[in-house]
Amino acid sequence: MTIPSNSPFTPEQIAAEGIKPEEYADIVNRLGRHPNKAELGMFGVMWSEHCCYKNSRPLLKQFPTTGKYILVGPGENAGVVDIGNGQKLAFKIESHNHPSAVEPFQGAATGVGGILRDIFTMGARPIACLNSLRFGSLEDRKTQRLFQGVVAGISHYGNCVGVPTVGGEVYFDPAYSGNPLVNVMALGLMETPEIVKSGASGIGNPVLYVGSTTGRDGMGGASFASAELSDASIDDRPAVQVGDPFLEKSLIEACLEAFKTGAVVAAQDMGAAGITCSTAEMAAKGGVGIDFDLDKVPARETEMVPYEYLLSESQERMLFVAQEGREQELIDIFQRWGLHAVVAGRVIDEPIVRIWFQGEIAAEIPATALSENTPLYYREVLAEPPEYAQTAWQWDSRCLPPCSSQGIEVNGTFHTWSDILLTLLDTPTIASKRWVYRQYDHQVQNNTVMLPGGGDAAVIRVRPLEGGITTGGVSHTRGVAATVDCNSRYVYLDPYEGAKAVVVEAARNLSCVGAEPIAVTDNLNFGSPEKPIGYWQLAKACEGLAEACREMETPVTGGNVSLYNETLDSQGNPQPIYPTPVVGMVGLIPDLEYICGQGWQNMGDVIYLLGVSVNKLNGETMAQPTLGGSEYLAVIHQTVAGKPPRIDFDLERRVQSACRTGIRQGWITTAHDSAEGGLAVALAESCITGNWGAEINLPGLGRDGNTPAESLGDRTDEVLFAEGGARIIVAVKEEYQGVWEEFLSTNLAGFWQQLGRVTTGDRGLRITTVEEQVLVEVSLEQMSDRFLNAIERRLQIQC
Repeated sequence: MTIPSNSPFTPEQIAAEGIKPEEYADIVNRLGRHPNKAELGMFGVMWSEHCCYKNSRPLLKQFPTTGKYILVGPGENAGVVDIGNGQKLAFKIESHNHPSAVEPFQGAATGVGGILRDIFTMGARPIACLNSLRFGSLEDRKTQRLFQGVVAGISHYGNCVGVPTVGGEVYFDPAYSGNPLVNVMALGLMETPEIVKSGASGIGNPVLYVGSTTGRDGMGGASFASAELSDASIDDRPAVQVGDPFLEKSLIEACLEAFKTGAVVAAQDMGAAGITCSTAEMAAKGGVGIDFDLDKVPARETEMVPYEYLLSESQERMLFVAQEGREQELIDIFQRWGLHAVVAGRVIDEPIVRIWFQGEIAAEIPATALSENTPLYYREVLAEPPEYAQTAWQWDSRCLPPCSSQGIEVNGTFHTWSDILLTLLDTPTIASKRWVYRQYDHQVQNNTVMLPGGGDAAVIRVRPLEGGITTGGVSHTRGVAATVDCNSRYVYLDPYEGAKAVVVEAARNLSCVGAEPIAVTDNLNFGSPEKPIGYWQLAKACEGLAEACREMETPVTGGNVSLYNETLDSQGNPQPIYPTPVVGMVGLIPDLEYICGQGWQNMGDVIYLLGVSVNKLNGETMAQPTLGGSEYLAVIHQTVAGKPPRIDFDLERRVQSACRTGIRQGWITTAHDSAEGGLAVALAESCITGNWGAEINLPGLGRDGNTPAESLGDRTDEVLFAEGGARIIVAVKEEYQGVWEEFLSTNLAGFWQQLGRVTTGDRGLRITTVEEQVLVEVSLEQMSDRFLNAIERRLQIQC
């Protein structure tokens, strides 16, 4: 479709706003006229993928969104769950990928500020942040610059605003070289009796602009986030906002104080698309209109025009609908906190957004045309998996060189299994992220119970409203756990199975600290949906996420979609990132006396493997550990191929339930899931974190806990480094060994093994077979050096 010849805009001007020719024709049809410049910009940002999800919304409808804990699901600024004792938890995840690619410090910093506003806009006080980050190879100078800038931005904003960053994940892969991913999750506890919603209501009620001033920073940020990055993207630096965490701290306090007055009818953060988005969404959700005067908006720059006011994404700004007659009460609160607060508009009966500037109408658009009734694209999913996937699936472990109990020859060089374990521990994706989290204040507010690096999920204390919970005369302090997870290599190889694995790993991580998983927020980071492979990856991943969330009873409360994450290769061809559907999951801990970390705790504790045994005796489950898509295959053999681990939901539920029960009974002292790097890496991480050694004998005991198992087979690398199998490593106090094994025989028959015992640190990690062949023998000092200093070594070498 071509642009009408009488259009006041050239095709290039329309395309610059991110609008397709057929979409422009739709705009003209809806308005009954051509839009002006400001209106064209408003449609451009509101019809971007970032705001209206025009390619992804049809796929998101399959997500489960209701459950016994869910109070607010998708559609609001954040999801809200009931955590008992009269308390509610708000949480959400958002991306700031493209801004971080061109301006890493401010891009990441304002990503933190934006997600915090989503939380306190609901009436909740932010209590914690987590982040999920992806970068290219850490050997690359550009990656180092992006990595250091992003971490500095996150730490600066979070530390200054006083919200602890308590956990997260960081991956490194060449697939993200020019397009890093910066996803930030925040949690908050409700401080208001009622959840604050965003739908405007009450004809004649005043609309208040509150917070900071409006400038030209962040211009067109939503459109910028909905287009591929290119060499010219550096010119889009104005689309990156500049944040002020100290002002945001004042905004948090002022908003929460204002909400408690009961004078606020509705509230909306001015995030993506700024004034345009907040006015349109509030009006559309309330079925009303908003009349808004730009002349009342506090500006930090002179001679701004409506287009700039409406598309600015200046930070730390909010829009309120107040009860008529009580606006001055709210204005006084904000002024007391040193913030702007002005009446800039009114709620009107006609369902339009009408914008005034210098006494004239600058824009007039039906609210639903901008927010609810936006374009949707129902694209066709490939009938067959693309060629790259089918080729990758032909790989299996028989393609690898033969190996022995001593090691394996790779490209003419023989490597012992000890050498390979140390190499994997030195890989930035697996290695400790202490260089990152040491820059974060993860203990501000004094509620962080599980520190970063200490467990599989973050644990935050929930201070009771009045006196705590008392059961049988004993007072308990409850907690919430949170994690962010995604193995994007799995999703690349098989989006459906890989996405299921994301959900179950998140749940497994929560179970490892003793938390019951209850709800999910997701961040879908993908390439272009307009390309058949990109849409196939997105569609199949959504299908897998939906199924897994239903199976694990963790409904989706909301999230974010970030598409068009692509960069140009050396030949100038766009290449998508690995499909990366990050899952943020929260869980409940009834008593913080019973939680668990990943490090060994006591000499002599008995070590067990829950899930599929190391020698694959469990033929009745499809969840067999595999080297397909593994870190071992990618790092040691430079190969990304195979099928990722398959998921057995029944086994996952049983294994995770057994782990939680053992923790809550006080039997289990250590719990750690076997993920990237497989069994050997998980054992090593428990040694390093706890500063103890471990004596492991494989395959140990058989499926019933007392029958000698069969031999390990001819692929020792599968035993040590295969991934999957719903596996959790736990350590149990020796005094509870009998009751624990009796419990397992009843509740997890066929899916547990005793592996060995915790030893002194000077023994390190020693893994042997039943025939007393030594597979791995490494000292605690060797493991710790490789694991703890991997990132620092690379930054020092290159900088």
